[in-house]
Amino acid sequence: MSVPILPTISTAFIALSAILVAIGWILIKQRKIEAHKKTMIAAAISALLFFIIYASRTVFIGNTAFGGPDNLKIYYTVFLVFHICLATTGAVFGIVTLLAGFKNNLVRHRKIGPITSVIWFFTAITGVAVYTLLYVLYKGGETTSVIKAILNS
Repeated sequence: MSVPILPTISTAFIALSAILVAIGWILIKQRKIEAHKKTMIAAAISALLFFIIYASRTVFIGNTAFGGPDNLKIYYTVFLVFHICLATTGAVFGIVTLLAGFKNNLVRHRKIGPITSVIWFFTAITGVAVYTLLYVLYKGGETTSVIKAILNS
């Protein structure tokens, strides 16, 4: 079985970001503030690398359609929309949480940090599930780039 390299790398980065968030959570519970800060920055960088690879692939290579059975496409699509909503929400919460931490607004940071973490865990889990459905369990469908779609080529 062959899997495409960019989606594999980007999915690894999103999984790594969730693992780092979990480690950061443990570190802050142990009152290791500097280690927590460094780990959460690494998690954010990992998530950003995911996004850069994902966005670049989407624009220049394209998105891959679901290649599984037709009777599962509606379920996959609903699941994908759920994942996209989670990812968008998680990204916004992540930015707000990071900024609160950097500005030393610890009341806000402590209030929304745990919520952000849970959203991010579900984002990562559903992201890995989308990857698995697209490239592991089923052969991916057609891939069309945004550029080709716009230029009709």
